[in-house]
Parts: sequence; structure tokens; C-alpha cells
Amino acid sequence: MKSVEKKTFSSSDEVTDKFKNVLIEAVNVRNQRVHKLSLKPGWKWSTDVKPHLETETCQTTHLGVITKGTICCKHDDGSEITYTAGDAYAIAPGHDAWVVGDEDATAYEFAGMWA
Repeated sequence: MKSVEKKTFSSSDEVTDKFKNVLIEAVNVRNQRVHKLSLKPGWKWSTDVKPHLETETCQTTHLGVITKGTICCKHDDGSEITYTAGDAYAIAPGHDAWVVGDEDATAYEFAGMWA
């Protein structure tokens, strides 16, 4: 095994654009996947992803960092939190999420549905 490994999202191992308003790029680094989520203004999980799944809310845990923009996440229990550029986050299953405002949002995820 290599002692160091480097990947770049400009030549991603996988690219997914099957969901509206989001581009998902993945790199595999030492058998781990890291995803870059490029979310457009207007992206909302319940509108753009839910139609492809069989759940009312996202049932996945997410762990990541937002590097651009703002995302709001509302949990099934009613709690709500907003994440902005520079925030690291952990999101429990049972939530909806959406981009806030007119700016694209970019997040990198290390665990969860995407990663």
C-alpha cells in the first residue's frame, strides 16, 4: 500500500447528475470515498432527491464540511440548523435539507449516503 495517496475532483472517479440541482463527484482514496456536492440555489432534498427514494425524509447520517454557501437542515423532531461555509457537520437520519439564498453551496462528505 502506498504511504500517501492524492486524488483530485477535477478527474473524479465517479460523477452523478441524476438528481435535479446537484452534481455529485466522488474520489476513492485508500478504499474510502469522499464526495463533493455542488448544490444549486433551489436544491431541496424533498423536491430533488425524495422522488428517487421510498422514504419521506433522508434516512442517512452525513458527515462533512461546507466550503461555500449555506444549507439549512430540518429534522423530523422539528429541530433546525443552518450550516455555512467553514462549518463541519454531522446530520442524523430523519431530515430534509435545502440551499438557502441565491448562492451555490459546496460540501464535501466523508460518511453518509453520498460518501
